[in-house]
Amino acid sequence: MIDNKILQELMTLIPGELIKVNEPLKKYTYTETGGNADCYISPRRYEEVSAVMKFAKTHHIPVTFLGNGSNIIIRDGGIRGIVISLLNFTDVMVEYDQITAGSGAAIIEVSRVARDHHLTGLEFACGIPGSIGGAVYMNAGAYGGEVKDCIDHAKVVNEEGDILVLSKDELELDYRTSSIQSQHLVVLEATFNLERGDITVIQAKMDDLTQRREDKQPLEYPSCGSVFRRPPGHFAGQLIQEAGLQGHRIGGVEVSKKHAGFIVNVDNGTATDYEEMIAHVRKTVLQHAGVELQPEVRIIGEKTAD
Repeated sequence: MIDNKILQELMTLIPGELIKVNEPLKKYTYTETGGNADCYISPRRYEEVSAVMKFAKTHHIPVTFLGNGSNIIIRDGGIRGIVISLLNFTDVMVEYDQITAGSGAAIIEVSRVARDHHLTGLEFACGIPGSIGGAVYMNAGAYGGEVKDCIDHAKVVNEEGDILVLSKDELELDYRTSSIQSQHLVVLEATFNLERGDITVIQAKMDDLTQRREDKQPLEYPSCGSVFRRPPGHFAGQLIQEAGLQGHRIGGVEVSKKHAGFIVNVDNGTATDYEEMIAHVRKTVLQHAGVELQPEVRIIGEKTAD
Protein backbone atom coordinates (compact mmCIF):
# COMPACT_ATOMS: atom_id res chain seq x y z
CA MET A 1 0.00 0.00 0.00
CA ILE A 2 0.99 3.65 -0.44
CA ASP A 3 1.34 5.43 2.91
CA ASN A 4 0.60 9.08 3.60
CA LYS A 5 4.26 10.10 3.61
CA ILE A 6 4.71 8.73 0.08
CA LEU A 7 1.52 10.46 -1.04
CA GLN A 8 2.70 13.76 0.34
CA GLU A 9 5.99 13.40 -1.52
CA LEU A 10 4.15 12.53 -4.73
CA MET A 11 2.09 15.69 -4.41
CA THR A 12 5.28 17.73 -4.59
CA LEU A 13 5.88 16.22 -8.06
CA ILE A 14 2.42 16.44 -9.58
CA PRO A 15 -0.86 18.18 -8.59
CA GLY A 16 -2.83 16.34 -5.92
CA GLU A 17 -6.00 16.29 -8.02
CA LEU A 18 -4.25 13.94 -10.45
CA ILE A 19 -3.75 11.32 -7.72
CA LYS A 20 -6.46 8.88 -6.58
CA VAL A 21 -6.04 6.39 -3.74
CA ASN A 22 -7.64 2.92 -3.80
CA GLU A 23 -9.16 3.67 -7.20
CA PRO A 24 -11.43 0.97 -8.77
CA LEU A 25 -9.79 -0.11 -12.03
CA LYS A 26 -12.91 -1.76 -13.44
CA LYS A 27 -13.91 1.77 -14.51
CA TYR A 28 -10.99 1.78 -16.95
CA THR A 29 -11.18 -1.63 -18.64
CA TYR A 30 -13.30 -2.81 -21.55
CA THR A 31 -14.18 -6.02 -19.68
CA GLU A 32 -15.50 -3.92 -16.78
CA THR A 33 -13.57 -6.10 -14.35
CA GLY A 34 -10.63 -5.61 -12.00
CA GLY A 35 -9.80 -4.64 -8.43
CA ASN A 36 -8.44 -1.38 -7.09
CA ALA A 37 -5.14 0.45 -7.60
CA ASP A 38 -3.25 1.47 -4.47
CA CYS A 39 -2.43 4.77 -6.17
CA TYR A 40 -3.80 5.88 -9.56
CA ILE A 41 -2.06 8.84 -11.19
CA SER A 42 -3.14 10.69 -14.34
CA PRO A 43 -0.20 12.88 -15.48
CA ARG A 44 -0.81 15.69 -17.94
CA ARG A 45 2.77 16.19 -19.09
CA TYR A 46 5.52 13.78 -20.11
CA GLU A 47 7.81 15.36 -17.54
CA GLU A 48 5.38 14.31 -14.82
CA VAL A 49 5.55 10.70 -16.03
CA SER A 50 9.33 10.88 -15.91
CA ALA A 51 9.29 12.38 -12.41
CA VAL A 52 6.94 9.70 -11.05
CA MET A 53 9.06 6.93 -12.61
CA LYS A 54 12.23 8.30 -10.99
CA PHE A 55 10.43 8.71 -7.67
CA ALA A 56 9.07 5.15 -7.79
CA LYS A 57 12.48 3.70 -8.61
CA THR A 58 14.07 5.57 -5.71
CA HIS A 59 11.39 4.31 -3.30
CA HIS A 60 11.22 0.78 -4.79
CA ILE A 61 7.55 1.16 -5.69
CA PRO A 62 6.23 -0.96 -8.57
CA VAL A 63 4.71 0.98 -11.47
CA THR A 64 2.06 -0.23 -13.92
CA PHE A 65 0.94 1.74 -16.97
CA LEU A 66 -2.63 1.70 -18.19
CA GLY A 67 -3.98 2.96 -21.51
CA ASN A 68 -7.63 2.66 -22.43
CA GLY A 69 -7.90 -0.90 -21.08
CA SER A 70 -9.13 -2.54 -24.29
CA ASN A 71 -6.75 -5.52 -24.39
CA ILE A 72 -6.09 -6.16 -20.73
CA ILE A 73 -7.54 -8.11 -17.81
CA ILE A 74 -6.84 -6.70 -14.36
CA ARG A 75 -7.23 -9.33 -11.67
CA ASP A 76 -9.81 -8.91 -8.92
CA GLY A 77 -7.16 -8.18 -6.28
CA GLY A 78 -6.15 -5.02 -8.10
CA ILE A 79 -2.65 -3.59 -8.56
CA ARG A 80 -0.15 -2.75 -5.86
CA GLY A 81 2.02 0.33 -6.04
CA ILE A 82 1.42 3.07 -8.60
CA VAL A 83 -0.75 2.87 -11.70
CA ILE A 84 0.01 5.60 -14.23
CA SER A 85 -2.83 6.38 -16.61
CA LEU A 86 -1.95 7.63 -20.09
CA LEU A 87 -5.48 8.76 -20.90
CA ASN A 88 -4.61 12.47 -20.75
CA PHE A 89 -2.17 12.15 -23.65
CA THR A 90 -4.66 12.38 -26.49
CA ASP A 91 -3.31 15.19 -28.68
CA VAL A 92 -3.19 14.43 -32.41
CA MET A 93 -1.10 16.63 -34.71
CA VAL A 94 -0.93 16.52 -38.50
CA GLU A 95 2.06 17.88 -40.40
CA TYR A 96 2.12 17.27 -44.14
CA ASP A 97 1.96 13.48 -44.54
CA GLN A 98 2.73 12.65 -40.90
CA ILE A 99 0.48 12.22 -37.89
CA THR A 100 1.77 12.33 -34.32
CA ALA A 101 -0.59 11.05 -31.64
CA GLY A 102 -0.35 10.78 -27.87
CA SER A 103 -0.34 7.31 -26.35
CA GLY A 104 -3.79 7.77 -24.84
CA ALA A 105 -5.47 8.69 -28.12
CA ALA A 106 -7.81 6.05 -29.51
CA ILE A 107 -6.32 4.64 -32.69
CA ILE A 108 -9.82 4.62 -34.20
CA GLU A 109 -9.98 8.40 -33.75
CA VAL A 110 -6.49 8.83 -35.18
CA SER A 111 -7.54 6.88 -38.29
CA ARG A 112 -10.45 9.30 -38.67
CA VAL A 113 -8.16 12.31 -38.35
CA ALA A 114 -6.02 10.80 -41.11
CA ARG A 115 -9.09 10.40 -43.31
CA ASP A 116 -10.21 13.97 -42.69
CA HIS A 117 -6.79 15.17 -43.85
CA HIS A 118 -6.94 12.98 -46.99
CA LEU A 119 -4.22 10.66 -45.66
CA THR A 120 -4.22 6.93 -46.38
CA GLY A 121 -2.46 4.15 -44.50
CA LEU A 122 -4.38 3.93 -41.23
CA GLU A 123 -7.67 2.59 -42.56
CA PHE A 124 -6.94 -0.84 -41.07
CA ALA A 125 -7.14 0.74 -37.59
CA CYS A 126 -10.67 2.12 -37.98
CA GLY A 127 -12.07 -0.76 -35.91
CA ILE A 128 -9.28 -1.45 -33.43
CA PRO A 129 -10.58 -0.50 -29.95
CA GLY A 130 -7.20 0.38 -28.49
CA SER A 131 -5.00 3.35 -27.73
CA ILE A 132 -1.95 4.44 -29.69
CA GLY A 133 0.31 3.30 -26.87
CA GLY A 134 -1.23 -0.16 -26.76
CA ALA A 135 -1.23 -0.41 -30.54
CA VAL A 136 2.51 0.23 -30.73
CA TYR A 137 3.20 -2.00 -27.71
CA MET A 138 1.69 -5.02 -29.45
CA ASN A 139 2.02 -3.96 -33.10
CA ALA A 140 -1.74 -4.02 -33.43
CA GLY A 141 -3.22 -4.97 -36.77
CA ALA A 142 -6.40 -5.93 -38.58
CA TYR A 143 -7.59 -6.74 -42.08
CA GLY A 144 -4.14 -6.97 -43.61
CA GLY A 145 -2.59 -3.89 -42.03
CA GLU A 146 -0.54 -3.33 -38.88
CA VAL A 147 1.27 -0.57 -37.03
CA LYS A 148 4.70 -1.49 -38.40
CA ASP A 149 3.47 -0.73 -41.93
CA CYS A 150 3.20 2.99 -41.26
CA ILE A 151 4.97 3.98 -38.04
CA ASP A 152 8.02 6.25 -38.27
CA HIS A 153 9.15 6.56 -34.65
CA ALA A 154 7.88 6.64 -31.07
CA LYS A 155 8.69 8.65 -27.98
CA VAL A 156 9.00 6.36 -24.95
CA VAL A 157 9.97 6.39 -21.29
CA ASN A 158 12.09 3.72 -19.63
CA GLU A 159 12.07 2.34 -16.09
CA GLU A 160 14.59 4.97 -15.00
CA GLY A 161 12.31 7.78 -16.17
CA ASP A 162 14.43 8.70 -19.20
CA ILE A 163 12.48 9.91 -22.24
CA LEU A 164 13.84 8.43 -25.48
CA VAL A 165 12.95 8.39 -29.17
CA LEU A 166 13.02 5.03 -30.95
CA SER A 167 13.09 4.64 -34.73
CA LYS A 168 10.93 2.13 -36.53
CA ASP A 169 13.83 -0.33 -36.63
CA GLU A 170 14.53 0.13 -32.93
CA LEU A 171 10.89 -0.65 -32.14
CA GLU A 172 11.47 -4.19 -33.54
CA LEU A 173 7.83 -4.62 -34.48
CA ASP A 174 6.68 -8.14 -35.31
CA TYR A 175 3.47 -10.11 -34.94
CA ARG A 176 1.98 -8.73 -31.70
CA THR A 177 5.43 -8.00 -30.29
CA SER A 178 7.87 -5.09 -30.04
CA SER A 179 10.94 -3.90 -28.18
CA ILE A 180 8.51 -1.89 -26.04
CA GLN A 181 7.57 -5.20 -24.43
CA SER A 182 11.01 -6.78 -24.21
CA GLN A 183 12.74 -3.65 -22.89
CA HIS A 184 9.93 -2.68 -20.47
CA LEU A 185 9.35 0.69 -22.09
CA VAL A 186 6.17 2.76 -22.25
CA VAL A 187 4.98 4.69 -25.30
CA LEU A 188 4.26 8.39 -24.79
CA GLU A 189 3.51 9.25 -28.42
CA ALA A 190 3.99 7.84 -31.91
CA THR A 191 4.47 9.35 -35.35
CA PHE A 192 3.13 7.71 -38.52
CA ASN A 193 4.15 8.19 -42.16
CA LEU A 194 1.08 8.23 -44.41
CA GLU A 195 0.35 9.08 -48.03
CA ARG A 196 -2.02 11.48 -49.75
CA GLY A 197 -5.20 9.80 -50.88
CA ASP A 198 -8.73 10.29 -52.14
CA ILE A 199 -11.01 10.85 -49.14
CA THR A 200 -13.88 9.08 -50.93
CA VAL A 201 -11.77 5.96 -51.44
CA ILE A 202 -10.45 6.13 -47.87
CA GLN A 203 -13.97 6.46 -46.45
CA ALA A 204 -15.24 3.58 -48.59
CA LYS A 205 -12.51 1.29 -47.26
CA MET A 206 -13.21 2.34 -43.66
CA ASP A 207 -16.94 1.78 -44.14
CA ASP A 208 -16.26 -1.70 -45.50
CA LEU A 209 -13.95 -2.65 -42.63
CA THR A 210 -16.34 -1.21 -40.04
CA GLN A 211 -19.23 -3.21 -41.49
CA ARG A 212 -17.17 -6.39 -41.51
CA ARG A 213 -16.23 -5.81 -37.87
CA GLU A 214 -19.83 -5.15 -36.82
CA ASP A 215 -21.03 -8.24 -38.67
CA LYS A 216 -18.49 -10.57 -37.07
CA GLN A 217 -17.64 -9.23 -33.62
CA PRO A 218 -19.79 -9.21 -30.44
CA LEU A 219 -19.64 -5.46 -29.90
CA GLU A 220 -22.83 -5.48 -27.82
CA TYR A 221 -21.01 -6.93 -24.77
CA PRO A 222 -17.97 -5.85 -22.75
CA SER A 223 -14.88 -7.79 -23.84
CA CYS A 224 -11.11 -7.52 -24.15
CA GLY A 225 -11.16 -8.00 -27.91
CA SER A 226 -9.51 -10.96 -29.56
CA VAL A 227 -8.24 -13.08 -26.67
CA PHE A 228 -5.68 -15.32 -28.41
CA ARG A 229 -2.87 -14.84 -30.89
CA ARG A 230 -3.30 -16.42 -34.30
CA PRO A 231 -1.56 -19.82 -34.13
CA PRO A 232 0.59 -20.65 -37.18
CA GLY A 233 -1.53 -22.30 -39.84
CA HIS A 234 -4.78 -21.88 -37.91
CA PHE A 235 -7.37 -19.39 -36.72
CA ALA A 236 -7.98 -19.29 -32.98
CA GLY A 237 -11.71 -18.67 -33.29
CA GLN A 238 -12.16 -21.62 -35.63
CA LEU A 239 -10.23 -23.96 -33.31
CA ILE A 240 -12.34 -22.84 -30.34
CA GLN A 241 -15.53 -23.31 -32.31
CA GLU A 242 -14.50 -26.77 -33.53
CA ALA A 243 -13.74 -27.75 -29.93
CA GLY A 244 -17.40 -27.12 -29.10
CA LEU A 245 -16.74 -24.19 -26.80
CA GLN A 246 -18.88 -21.52 -28.43
CA GLY A 247 -21.46 -20.40 -25.87
CA HIS A 248 -19.62 -22.06 -22.98
CA ARG A 249 -19.99 -20.02 -19.80
CA ILE A 250 -18.00 -19.73 -16.59
CA GLY A 251 -19.49 -17.39 -14.02
CA GLY A 252 -20.54 -14.26 -15.86
CA VAL A 253 -18.33 -14.64 -18.93
CA GLU A 254 -19.01 -16.58 -22.10
CA VAL A 255 -17.24 -17.66 -25.27
CA SER A 256 -19.09 -15.49 -27.75
CA LYS A 257 -21.75 -17.16 -29.85
CA LYS A 258 -21.04 -14.62 -32.57
CA HIS A 259 -17.25 -15.03 -32.75
CA ALA A 260 -15.51 -17.75 -30.75
CA GLY A 261 -12.28 -15.74 -30.58
CA PHE A 262 -13.95 -13.37 -28.12
CA ILE A 263 -14.85 -13.91 -24.47
CA VAL A 264 -17.64 -11.56 -23.44
CA ASN A 265 -18.89 -10.34 -20.09
CA VAL A 266 -22.58 -11.23 -20.22
CA ASP A 267 -23.54 -11.15 -16.55
CA ASN A 268 -21.30 -9.23 -14.16
CA GLY A 269 -18.32 -11.48 -14.81
CA THR A 270 -15.10 -11.13 -12.88
CA ALA A 271 -11.45 -11.21 -13.85
CA THR A 272 -11.29 -14.62 -12.16
CA ASP A 273 -14.05 -15.83 -14.50
CA TYR A 274 -11.97 -14.61 -17.44
CA GLU A 275 -8.81 -16.33 -16.28
CA GLU A 276 -10.62 -19.60 -15.65
CA MET A 277 -12.26 -19.40 -19.07
CA ILE A 278 -8.97 -18.70 -20.83
CA ALA A 279 -7.36 -21.67 -19.07
CA HIS A 280 -10.30 -23.92 -19.96
CA VAL A 281 -10.29 -22.87 -23.62
CA ARG A 282 -6.53 -23.44 -23.92
CA LYS A 283 -6.76 -26.89 -22.30
CA THR A 284 -9.75 -27.97 -24.40
CA VAL A 285 -8.30 -26.78 -27.72
CA LEU A 286 -4.99 -28.51 -26.94
CA GLN A 287 -6.82 -31.76 -26.24
CA HIS A 288 -9.05 -31.45 -29.29
CA ALA A 289 -6.66 -30.11 -31.94
CA GLY A 290 -3.19 -30.45 -30.46
CA VAL A 291 -2.68 -26.68 -30.76
CA GLU A 292 -1.57 -24.61 -27.78
CA LEU A 293 -3.24 -21.22 -27.91
CA GLN A 294 -1.26 -18.23 -26.63
CA PRO A 295 -3.16 -15.33 -25.05
CA GLU A 296 -2.97 -12.00 -26.81
CA VAL A 297 -4.65 -10.20 -23.94
CA ARG A 298 -2.45 -9.03 -21.04
CA ILE A 299 -3.36 -10.31 -17.58
CA ILE A 300 -1.96 -8.29 -14.68
CA GLY A 301 -2.52 -7.60 -11.00
CA GLU A 302 -3.19 -9.62 -7.85
CA LYS A 303 -5.57 -12.58 -7.80
CA THR A 304 -7.07 -11.66 -4.46
CA ALA A 305 -7.13 -8.52 -2.39
CA ASP A 306 -4.61 -8.22 0.42
